[in-house]
Amino acid sequence: MKKLILSATVISSMILGSCSSDDDSLIVPQPPVVGDEITVSGSIEEDQTWTKDKVYILDGKVVVDGGATLTIEAGTVVKGAQGQQTQASALIIDRDATLNANGTAQEPIIFTSILDDIISGETESPNLTVNDRGLWGGVIILGNAPSSFEGDATEELIEGIPANSGFGLYGGNDPADSSGNIQYVSIRHGGANIGEGNEINGLTLGGVGNGTVINHIEVIANLDDGVEFFGGTVDASNIVVWGVGDDSIDIDQAYSGTVSNVAIVMNNVSDHGLEIDGPEGSATGMYTLENITIFSDDSETNANSGNREYAQFRSSAMGTNNNILLVGGLVDSDFTLQENQGVADNYNSGNLTFSNIEIVLPEGVTDVSTLFTDSSGLTTFGDDATGANGFVTEVASTDSATTGADLGVFGWTWVSIAASALGF
Repeated sequence: MKKLILSATVISSMILGSCSSDDDSLIVPQPPVVGDEITVSGSIEEDQTWTKDKVYILDGKVVVDGGATLTIEAGTVVKGAQGQQTQASALIIDRDATLNANGTAQEPIIFTSILDDIISGETESPNLTVNDRGLWGGVIILGNAPSSFEGDATEELIEGIPANSGFGLYGGNDPADSSGNIQYVSIRHGGANIGEGNEINGLTLGGVGNGTVINHIEVIANLDDGVEFFGGTVDASNIVVWGVGDDSIDIDQAYSGTVSNVAIVMNNVSDHGLEIDGPEGSATGMYTLENITIFSDDSETNANSGNREYAQFRSSAMGTNNNILLVGGLVDSDFTLQENQGVADNYNSGNLTFSNIEIVLPEGVTDVSTLFTDSSGLTTFGDDATGANGFVTEVASTDSATTGADLGVFGWTWVSIAASALGF
């Protein structure tokens, strides 16, 4: 039996059997709600509330304009219509707009594809799987918080939005900016490609300020990244990402908030658990990543397979990485500093740090030092990681691990069902 299958069994038992302050283990399923469909398109210019007795269909890009507030009631299902290239559907919260999407553990808010037969009150899709990706766009939230752009520009058009759309700019000088409250939200089957190399992430956060509340987020089967932070200062916690086609957590443009308690479950097409870039202009900012568990994948490689690597740190990445558990994967599922002078300089100066990392080695790996490398050769990263008193410790199994995420908070998610039901 493959090591990752064992690991996923552990995922299921830990998620379903753990208790936490959220008390997700006591969730009582609610009766399904079958609602009328309401199609939404274009701009939302005045305050609006979406309720769980209806199913909302996003027809193209639905933009909440600055000054307007969209409130989504707990238990509501929102579905993106089909459409590729510039016609891909998405929900976009523009700068100065507000999204209050406050689901609960008992009644999460679900964003999914119009092809999904799920209704309010259900957790698991009755007809789609983790292998159904790119069926619509995703959720994009934009704010006025500082971000570091090339040429020290003051604002930029977010990835996934066509030029000259009239919306989609982010960035500014207000670190405390608020875009609302987003809690207990599941985003599924997105990542439509609007052009060559320009897909939409499951949850995109561009210049979002720390006045915004983001926690208990699930992203499943996105074609591109799971959650991507483009600059900004917002904190985000209790995030689970499963089966995305690129990177699970992506950080860019001097994001300087804290991302905590994250569970990443890769599958065959996944690329990296973490992909971290630094500032693009002179403005700098240091992120914090803490309490992270990354379950890699060791299934047979084929033409569509991703790299399934734990993490790569690129382009002047700078921040703090602490309390991370790495589980399984391929013999080359590495955790690396890429060949970049900025990354090397930041590591050597103490602006890129690592501590308390544990690893359950992939099957076939006997030397942990082969997985922690610096492609530039300009730092002592490898020795610091796996040498005497290094910051990496090998553990026999997840049962003996002392680092990583508290998986008990994810009992409300589809992942808590699928970890066993789909035979990971």
